[in-house]
Amino acid sequence: MTMDAFVTTYVWPAVIMIAQSLLLLVALLIFVAYVLYADRKIWAAVQMRRGPNVVGPFGLFQSFADLFKFVFKEPVIPAGANKGVFLLAPLVSVTLALAAWAVVPVADGWSVASINVGILYVFAISSLEVYGVIMGGWASNSKYPFLGALRSAAQMVSYEVSIGFVIITVLLCVGSLNLTDIVLSQQVGLGTKLGLPNSFLDWHWLALFPMFIIFFISALAETNRPPFDLPEAESELVAGFMVEYGSTPYMMFMLGEYAAICLMCALTTILFLGGWLPPVDIWFLNWVPGIIWFVLKVCFVFFMFSIVKAFVPRYRYDQLMRLGWKVFLPISLAMVVIVAFVLKLTGWSA
Repeated sequence: MTMDAFVTTYVWPAVIMIAQSLLLLVALLIFVAYVLYADRKIWAAVQMRRGPNVVGPFGLFQSFADLFKFVFKEPVIPAGANKGVFLLAPLVSVTLALAAWAVVPVADGWSVASINVGILYVFAISSLEVYGVIMGGWASNSKYPFLGALRSAAQMVSYEVSIGFVIITVLLCVGSLNLTDIVLSQQVGLGTKLGLPNSFLDWHWLALFPMFIIFFISALAETNRPPFDLPEAESELVAGFMVEYGSTPYMMFMLGEYAAICLMCALTTILFLGGWLPPVDIWFLNWVPGIIWFVLKVCFVFFMFSIVKAFVPRYRYDQLMRLGWKVFLPISLAMVVIVAFVLKLTGWSA
C-alpha cells in the first residue's frame, strides 16, 4: 500500500473522527453546565427563590465557577481506601457516560458513529455505568458508601430491565437497531395511517403511550433523579457511595450523572418524540435545522425531569423496588406481547 493510499484510507478518517469527538465533547460539556444551571433555576423558581444570580449576568457563569472551585480544592483520600480504585471509579463513570454519546444522532447524518446496533451500544454502555458506582463505594473502605453503592447498583439494574422491554417495543415497530432509522421511521405513524398529515401524532409517544410513561419514570430511577434519588438521600446515607469523595473526583461523579441524564433525555427524544423531526411537516418549520428541534426537545424532556422533583416526594427503598419489579416489569412484558400481536394482526410492522 502506498503512503497516499494509507493516509486516505486510515489517517484522514481517524483525524475526522477525533475532531468530531472533540467537538461533541466540548458541546456536551457546555450543555451539561447549563443543564445544571437550569436545574437549579427551575427548582429555585418552584420555591420562589432566585437561584444562582451572582456569578455573571443572571448567574450564567455559576457552573463554571463551581468547576474551578472543585478543580482547585485539595482531593482528600481516606487512609484505609484502595487509592487506585478510589480514583478510577469517577473516571469510569464519566468516561462511560460521555462515550455513550458517540452514536447519538443530533440531526440527520450528525453522529460520530452511525452503527447499525446503536441502541444496543447505548444500552450496553449505560449498563456498565453501575461499575463506577460499585467501585467508588467499595474502594472507600467504609460501610456507609458500600451500602449506598449496593442500593444504587440494585436500583440501576432493576430499572434497566423495564427500559430494555420498552426499547424492544420500539424496535418491533421500527425493525432496526439504528438510531437514525428509529427517528426516520416516525415520519409515518399512527396519524398518517388514520389519514392525517405528517405531524407529532406520528411519533411513538402516542402509539406506545404506556411505554413512553414507563420509559420516562425508569429513566428518572436509572439516573438517580428525584423521587428516586436514594443513592444520594441526605436523611439516610448522606451522599451514598460518594460520601468519602470531594474535590475533582466528586465533580467527575456529578458530571457523569448529568451526562447520563442528558443521554436519557436524548434517548426519550429519539425513541418517542421524533428526534430532529419538526412537530408538523410544514415548509417554514422544515427550514429550521434539525439540531435545533433536537435540542429543544431534549430541553423540554429535561424540564419534565426537573419539575418532577417539585411535586413527587421521595420513595422509600421498598416502594422503589416494588414499582420496578411488580409494576413496570409485568406491564412492559405485557406490552411487548400486545405490540407484537397488533403489528402482526394489522401488518404495520416494519
